[in-house]
Order: sequence, then structure tokens, then C-alpha cells
Amino acid sequence: MSRRGVLGAAGAAGAAGVSGLLAANDAVAQDAVAQNARGERPLIGEARGDRLHVMAFNIRMDANAAPGTPDSWADRRPVLARFLRLERPTVFGVQEALYHQAKQVGGDLPEHYDWIGLGREGGGRGEFVAIYYDTRRLEPLDYDHFWLSDTPNVIGSASWGNTVIRMTTWVRFRDRRTGAEFTHVNTHFDHRSEPSRQRSAALIRDRIAGFDPALPVLLTGDFNTPAGDSESYRILTADGALSDTWLTGDRLTPAWGTFPNYQDPVEGGQRIDWVLANRHVEVRAAAINTYRHRGRYPSDHAPVQALVRLRA
Repeated sequence: MSRRGVLGAAGAAGAAGVSGLLAANDAVAQDAVAQNARGERPLIGEARGDRLHVMAFNIRMDANAAPGTPDSWADRRPVLARFLRLERPTVFGVQEALYHQAKQVGGDLPEHYDWIGLGREGGGRGEFVAIYYDTRRLEPLDYDHFWLSDTPNVIGSASWGNTVIRMTTWVRFRDRRTGAEFTHVNTHFDHRSEPSRQRSAALIRDRIAGFDPALPVLLTGDFNTPAGDSESYRILTADGALSDTWLTGDRLTPAWGTFPNYQDPVEGGQRIDWVLANRHVEVRAAAINTYRHRGRYPSDHAPVQALVRLRA
């Protein structure tokens, strides 16, 4: 499947999607969300001016599910490609991507996208928490990876009771349009061990505290624990270190749970996928996207989106 073979450009209408929603009454906004779910319009689309469109998306690993089933990567891949070409995020972090999936997602995006990542077992082995970015807007200045363990600089290390290796990728970017710099951090917490999630949150909090304090920071991830009432969430947001973009921006969608598992989304369900930001980020809008194409979802998770502006 070529870069251009999945879907053509989404067009100028997508870039105008947010301004229309923010000014709309409830009925118009609900219709816009319904159009998005049918794949007819983006919720946010390509960011204009000095704004950035940020996304967190667990794309679900390729589990070799049979074609025709909801979990089939062969069936989900073109839906994911359509979705990304419709929404056109400036930068987004994925979780659970195996190496061939990471390459395929990059190949299905328009040619002006690139990505940075590493397998959690080293090299191309294991899942990636890769970061993709629009090269027309963003230039990577530095990047690194660390593991969620007592030895974070040791590739493939695991601690704290988790049986699955977990890691974090971060990239420091310069916005070519404005010259502003920021750091995007992307991660995936353990799905079974609560001690591991809490220790992971503390490690990421401390690593972020070691970045340049004058720079904006965006943290995306599948945290495998609900926003609002979990200890991991509290650790990351305590004392205003990071804030939840869902709570600080204009909401473009209902508060869907972010793990519908290929079922109809549930309003008021648990938000286990988040976009967090430090005080140098102004949040304009937030969304939980329930996009599907011909009844098929791109993943068992719903992507989480934010439209932001970097403060000087």
C-alpha cells in the first residue's frame, strides 16, 4: 500500500472544523460529531497558525487476527490510514505498534510525515511508543528513550511487578512556523501492575522535571488507569505539574470511554488514554474520537486529541 494509495488529501474543510465547532450550538456540534464518526469531516483537522494538533492513539498490536474480524490488522490498517489523513495531526504518539506496523503507519501517511521510535526490547523488537510528526511544521532537535524500571537507561529492563517491558520515547521539537520549541513525551503504562503504574508515573514526572523548565511539555499515552481517580493520574497532575487537556480545553465530543474494544463507545466510560500538558501550553480544544469507516474501527482504543498553543 503506497503513501498515496489509501486516501487523497482531506481538503481545506478539515482545517476549519474546530472553529466551526467551537462557535456552534449543541445541535450543530452533535451533527459535526456524527459526521466525524461517519468519516465525513475531521473533529480538529490540520492546525492553522501557531496551533498544534496533538494526538494519543493506541493503535492495537497486530495479533494476527483472522481477516474479517474486528481485530484484524489487515482490515483495520486502511481505516487507520483514512482517519489519520482526515485528522492530519501535527504530532502524535502511538502505543502497541510492532515494527512492521510502525513502518506501515508511516508509509500510509502523507510524504511530509516522519517518525521516531524504538522497540521496547531493543532495535525493532517488541512494541513501539513511536512519535510521528509533520515535517513541514516540526523539526526534531533531540530525542531519547527510557524504560519504566529501576534501571531506566537499560534497554528492555522491567521492574515493579510488571511482566511486560514498558518504555517511554520523547522528542524535543522546534516549530518551523513560529520558532517555538517543546518536548513531546509518549508512553504506555502496564496493564496489570498498579505499583508499576505508580512508579512509572513518578519516573516520568521526575524526568519531565529535568527538562528545560521554560519549555512546553506534552505527555501522551495509554496509562491503563482512569483519569481523575487513580493514583498515577494524581502523581502526574499534582501541584499543577501537568494538566489534563480534556479538563482545560473546549470539549468537542462527549466524554467517551477511551477503550470501547470495538464496541459502541460508552459516554462516561473510563478515560485511560490522556494528553497532559504543562503550564506553558494553552489548550484550545479536546476530543475523544469515535471514528469508524463502514462500521469498522481503526483500533480497540479511541484516539484522544487536543488543539494547543505554545505559550512564550
